Amino acid sequence: MHTNRLIKETSPYLQQHAHNPVDWYPWGDEALAKAKAENKPVLLSIGYSACHWCHVMEKESFENEAIAALMNEKFVSIKVDREERPDLDEIYMNAVQMLTGRGGWPMTVFLTPEGKPFFGGTYFPPEDRHGMPGFPKILNAVAEAYHNRKADVDQSVEQIHAAMNRLARVGESGRSFDPNIIVESAEKLAQAYDPEHGGFGQAPKFPNAGVYELYLRAHRRSKQPRFLDMIDHTLRSMAEGGIYDHLGGGFHRYSVDEKWLVPHFEKMLYDNAQLLRIYADAHTIKPDPLYKKVVEETGCYLVREMLNPEGGFYSTQDADSEGEEGKFFVWTEDEVNKILGEEAGAIFSRMYDVTEFGNFEEKNILHPVLTTQQVAALFKKDVADIERVLEDARKKLFAEREKRVKPFRDEKIIASWNGLALSGLAAAGKISDEPAFLDAARMTVGFVLREMSRDGMLLHVYKDGQAKLLGYLDDYANMAAGLLDLYEATLERVYLEDAGRLAATMVREFWDEDTGGFFYTGKSHETLISRTKPAFDGSVPSGNAVAAQVLLRLYYYEGNEDYLTKAEKVLRIYYDAMEQQPFGFAHMLAALDFYLEKPKEIVLVGREEDAAMQDFLNAVDALYLPNKTLELLAPDTPADKIPPLLEGKGQIGGKATAYVCHNYTCSPPATDAAKLQDLLK
Repeated sequence: MHTNRLIKETSPYLQQHAHNPVDWYPWGDEALAKAKAENKPVLLSIGYSACHWCHVMEKESFENEAIAALMNEKFVSIKVDREERPDLDEIYMNAVQMLTGRGGWPMTVFLTPEGKPFFGGTYFPPEDRHGMPGFPKILNAVAEAYHNRKADVDQSVEQIHAAMNRLARVGESGRSFDPNIIVESAEKLAQAYDPEHGGFGQAPKFPNAGVYELYLRAHRRSKQPRFLDMIDHTLRSMAEGGIYDHLGGGFHRYSVDEKWLVPHFEKMLYDNAQLLRIYADAHTIKPDPLYKKVVEETGCYLVREMLNPEGGFYSTQDADSEGEEGKFFVWTEDEVNKILGEEAGAIFSRMYDVTEFGNFEEKNILHPVLTTQQVAALFKKDVADIERVLEDARKKLFAEREKRVKPFRDEKIIASWNGLALSGLAAAGKISDEPAFLDAARMTVGFVLREMSRDGMLLHVYKDGQAKLLGYLDDYANMAAGLLDLYEATLERVYLEDAGRLAATMVREFWDEDTGGFFYTGKSHETLISRTKPAFDGSVPSGNAVAAQVLLRLYYYEGNEDYLTKAEKVLRIYYDAMEQQPFGFAHMLAALDFYLEKPKEIVLVGREEDAAMQDFLNAVDALYLPNKTLELLAPDTPADKIPPLLEGKGQIGGKATAYVCHNYTCSPPATDAAKLQDLLK
């Protein structure tokens, strides 16, 4: 068996390639020095453990002895886990998109020994296929060009490098912010809305959490019911589709069809974290048992399947098990009937679209196609009886599924994704009585700040007892945002203080003093060929968008004018892009919404354990208030311990008292929850 240098790496994705016949190197000076000494181009391959086509390319090409020999002869080959090194992925994905007009994974990029790209693409087949050149043909052509057409390669390098550097230099908009931009952006995106199945665009369909949040905000601003109707339709369609796991909770990565039926079966922490928050927010606006069920089941999935025992959430679960995509999740009619018995099997199958012929490669992806009322009518039973049968059936099938070979779980703990999980769990904790959600969030904060910090700096990734790689912008921004959300859910002030410390380091390390905005890598990071400034939302929010939100929120908590100034600068830099491409700037638009509206500043004075204070907290949690700050002040707090922004606020008549200020104006204090809700609406 072959063994290469990747055997020493902690990344599960890199370890998956440790026995390829390819002489893989991890990213680092050793590989680049070898390329320079031997005058060879670098073959950089980037993917991640849950990527189906990454596994396909490995099987077809990287395990192929002849192709591996060609790679070893003509290139120095470097394998990178994009989840572990998103800085490299960001840089070289930009290059591939410039070269080909599209991107994705697996990503294959050819570099000079200095790390500068000159050619690239995504998946390449092992031989010519469907109009795509085979990988050996690509390898020979690239090596020939590198050695024999140096002028062409140099020109390509210069053009790509210049274009990449231009990406980070964005000028400020000279126009005033239009307060109608939130609603107008939602209107613009409505052109891509699918009125039949929900969602935006056609197949494949991704859960675009940022766009859903934009619609919730647009509805709040405009009171137009159609914005809420579109998101309600989308969320219901997703929750009733095959993209949702109806036995174990949680969402798969995306749907390959427009109906949300057939998923790409991997489960990502970042999707489930963001959707947890969206469904919880939607439930706050429009209380719905389905939303609450999704929130509780998805939260339970994360705690059950993805939580490290010491705190911190794992990254992903694979699409494949036993070498077959989706095998863990699909069923035959015979299996269902054998486990449930004839009558319960018939009821469950009618409800969840289980048939002899199947709806996915002769198997069945579970998804409800009828309501319980319709099933009750079909089987001439009470609705309550049907619900009991279905609940019992789901438990039995889940227990049986647990005996199957589970999909591979990537147990990397990534700081930025855990920040998203904190926000999702904080939102879930407001609508659910399940204590495990906030308990898991508290554990996660403790773990990340204890195990993934060094010398006051956040580290990006933890695996097998080892934390490494200085944190990126997303790590600081998402963790700070998650801490703020957890603070507002628990009113435990330590989380506000932790968020403030992370934000101060974020500004010091990542802020561009020349033109404004945040770089993806910090001043202390290794020098790469480019320092990008991510502003476009992908599957996760852009770092600059979340950073702007964090600074705006902290300005209202701390009164730091510099934070307000820097947030304004970010919004001005990307304002024109927000207007032109709202789909990619939904999270930045959320930051702008906060800035334009200014938050409701809520101060509660009293003891948290008092019944009247609980009424106040329930009144706040019952409203969708994306733009707010929330503080709790104990009545006996010593004067020298009261933050400046809370001075002068005391109890009225010894009762729990609420103060609400907005846009530099404060309302009279309230001593009952109904009055507080009136002030907040």
